[in-house]
Amino acid sequence: MAEANLVEIHNNIPSQKRRWPSVAVAILFFVLAGVALGEWLGWPFLAEPIQRTLSEKLDRRVSFAGATDQSTPHPASFRIRFIGGVHVETSHLEIAAPAWSKVPHLLSADDVVLDLSYGDLWRARGGEPLRIDRLQAAALDGNLERQADGRAGWHFGPTPSPIPTFGHLQVTKGTLNYRDVPLTIDVVAHLSLANGASVVTTGPAPTGTPGNTALAGSEPENLLQADARGHYRGLPIKIEMVSSGVLPWAADGALATPVPLRLNATVGGASLVFNGTAVDVLHLTRFTGRYSLKGPSLAAVGDMLGVTLPTTGAFHTEGVVVRQKDTWRVVVDDATVGASRLTGAFTYEAGRSIPSLVGRLGGSRLLLTDLGPVVGSTSATTSATTEATTAKVATTAAPTEATKTKITNAATKSLPRSTKGKGMVLPDRPFDLAALRAMDANVLIDIAEVDLNTKILEPLRPLHAHLQLVGGVLTLSDIEARTGQGRLNGGWSLDGRGSQALWNADLRWDGVRLEHWIHQARAGNAPPYITGRLSGKTSIKGQGRSTAEILASLKGQFRTDLQEGTVSHLVIEAGGLDIAQGLGVLFKGDDALPVSCAAADLAIDGGVFRPRVMVMDTSDSAVWVDGSLSLANEAIDLRVVVVPKDFSPLTLRTPLLVRGTFANPEISVEKGPLGRKLASAFVLGLLNPIAALIPLIDTGDAAAANKGAAPCAGLVAGLVQHSKAKLAVIPPASKR
Repeated sequence: MAEANLVEIHNNIPSQKRRWPSVAVAILFFVLAGVALGEWLGWPFLAEPIQRTLSEKLDRRVSFAGATDQSTPHPASFRIRFIGGVHVETSHLEIAAPAWSKVPHLLSADDVVLDLSYGDLWRARGGEPLRIDRLQAAALDGNLERQADGRAGWHFGPTPSPIPTFGHLQVTKGTLNYRDVPLTIDVVAHLSLANGASVVTTGPAPTGTPGNTALAGSEPENLLQADARGHYRGLPIKIEMVSSGVLPWAADGALATPVPLRLNATVGGASLVFNGTAVDVLHLTRFTGRYSLKGPSLAAVGDMLGVTLPTTGAFHTEGVVVRQKDTWRVVVDDATVGASRLTGAFTYEAGRSIPSLVGRLGGSRLLLTDLGPVVGSTSATTSATTEATTAKVATTAAPTEATKTKITNAATKSLPRSTKGKGMVLPDRPFDLAALRAMDANVLIDIAEVDLNTKILEPLRPLHAHLQLVGGVLTLSDIEARTGQGRLNGGWSLDGRGSQALWNADLRWDGVRLEHWIHQARAGNAPPYITGRLSGKTSIKGQGRSTAEILASLKGQFRTDLQEGTVSHLVIEAGGLDIAQGLGVLFKGDDALPVSCAAADLAIDGGVFRPRVMVMDTSDSAVWVDGSLSLANEAIDLRVVVVPKDFSPLTLRTPLLVRGTFANPEISVEKGPLGRKLASAFVLGLLNPIAALIPLIDTGDAAAANKGAAPCAGLVAGLVQHSKAKLAVIPPASKR
């Protein structure tokens, strides 16, 4: 019997082994069916455990519940799916604010759809920012804030965590409050999804630049609109933005797809209009499109974009901009600074330890007065622009008086108060030396015309130069400019590494025709006052915190000579107070006297120019100048001596004195010699009226004239020899 049972059991073992696969398949079927059912139902029973786990992990209350408005018949719902990633759908999601915050919550959203990938979740465990593939909500209310000590509402847990990034954000209607104390930002943004139009290409971009897109209509499409108002660095800020319905808010640039974006922003008096595409609107690390920028100063525009730009007058530019992370590429189709018209192409690397600007600057016209603040003065447009900016913002934003003051200060940023005394004319606004140390630059300059801001002198046409800024040292080298049929070469540098700027210049000019360079139009077809080819050189250096201080400390030399020249006969006779010959020239008409030699050698020390030699020799007279001209106190003290070589029956010959200040120069005569002549004439007139003319007769003094003009020839010979030596060492490739 026992043996029979054993045999029966042994016979049944194979059948039991055959049933195990069926059982396993059945178990797997039920598991898969359970997972499929759970995925189909959305695992609603996991809402409470997930809510509790997230609250513990984030050290912040996280809740999934019903609709915010309980009066609305909107049933509570929660669904989560795990296949292919984490997909969450909930009728309401709320993440509490940190305990130190006074805001009601960090995030509150209705009808939420949230997508997360397992790879992003794994990387977030390693300390990387959590990337959310998609966040979609019918209604959203967010409060982002960061305190001065670095605490931020998006820091979860005991250690600070980076702000999450998003692939796409789609919000039908929402409000986002952003307050950042370290960045001095306090704005409120309203988001809304509305029916709009699809994106079409509006036209080709300039050669070598990306195409331009705009939100303009063909097929209907939902558009996300954002309107932000508040303050940035104490100034009123206004941002209006339109994008496609799915917006890359803070996306991973390598994975996100660019979408069309139209942006209109104003900060204080500066404004930006952008029309193109973007993948990261929050950080603006990747966008492409056309832009229009304007403001009271280029520096104000730089503040808005977070780049270092020089202070100028009123500014407006249009072109194409491309940003890839920390690299900006800008093509300037047209830039207007005051009355200047410029173009250019630049690359700005902001991610380096010291930001770098590389590119070229061109244009049809540049007025030096429009760059007045850069060299320590104020352009004519600056003050007017400041008033206009304040008035404009006052009408649009109705700011307080304190805000108006901040706007005015921003409009004149880097324009410190003048310390100039009454009657002083040299620009004395302090340089912004910190700006020189804030970035490096390498820019080629090629401008068709540079206006010197005077109707007397001909502009430079053209101007070529190489601008470099390295370690706080600004250098303008390889200067080549043409004017008056001549040319100007050389360079200068401004060293801003210390508390005072160190400036030096080495300039040469050759073949400048004075009759073309200096506008000398005269009535009656009279000849120009002075003609000839002007050549020379100067080597000077100085230091200070403003242009005026540098000029007051100048030290060096200035040498120049005039060849193939002529000078007005009337001017020479007037300079010698030759009444008889002067009247003769007036009656017969002015003519041009050939200049046999004209040269000047000035020593410069402490901002004071003193002539070692300053002579002009003509067939009629010799003229030389001594005295001083001070840039330190803007004082003039010059003595002009004219010695005629020929006979004149009536002359008051005496040195002329040019004295006073740059703002108020005065011309007079040396009273001693003139007084002696007039006294002698008076005494002799008492004896015989005709005898009174004897002291006024001048027989001329050719010997004295030639002796006074003798240094001229030696100086000219030295300048010519120096000029030939300079030309001999210039490589042919550098000659233009």
